[in-house]
Amino acid sequence: MIRLLLVDDQSLICQGLQAVLNQEPDLQVVGSAENGEAAIAQVAALQPDVVLMDIRMPVMTGIEATRLIVEQFPNIKVLVLSTFDDDRDIAQAMRAGAKGYLLKDMPAPELIEAIRFVHRGYCQMAPGLMEKLLTNAPDSDPDQQNIVEKIKQLPSRERDVLRLLGQGCTNREIASQLNLAEGTVKTYVTHLLNRLTLRNRSQLAIYANSISASVALKEPPRC
Repeated sequence: MIRLLLVDDQSLICQGLQAVLNQEPDLQVVGSAENGEAAIAQVAALQPDVVLMDIRMPVMTGIEATRLIVEQFPNIKVLVLSTFDDDRDIAQAMRAGAKGYLLKDMPAPELIEAIRFVHRGYCQMAPGLMEKLLTNAPDSDPDQQNIVEKIKQLPSRERDVLRLLGQGCTNREIASQLNLAEGTVKTYVTHLLNRLTLRNRSQLAIYANSISASVALKEPPRC
């Protein structure tokens, strides 16, 4: 059973989502919150598996709440569900540690599948958002250029792991593809975070996708 917390300042949104999601035999809405501050308290009390997080809310935004939840509860996944496809919102949410960014007008069956994928460890983006984000990102971003240079210097095995992370593979799937122990993959992920000075797996996945055209990486088999 996947336990869900709904975070939105519009109670009708939460009620509608709850009615839809609770019809699925493997999903259970265990609570809701009207802003980011209340969400953190609910996460601590209810320990959900996945948090569906709105972005623009009073008291505390969804971006700040996402950052704090990811830091304090690293096993809990945050999936943004927003009305807005603003580039800044998307970038900030993913940097804060969200496992994906979806739009509220998406069909219910696609949302349900996205929740299941996020629970398994995959990143999920609404159609076109990743392309939009990367297309509009400035080529001269010094932080990105610095990370590109660091990636060029990675050992080949770490580049293989990074590429598979970008495809949304779990540690178990990466281990299977590269004939490694799952614990070894976890060590590689930790090394990648440290080498690239990134905070979480979601950021690794974003950069793995964004630099694929800039860095010649060996392409391992897909998951």
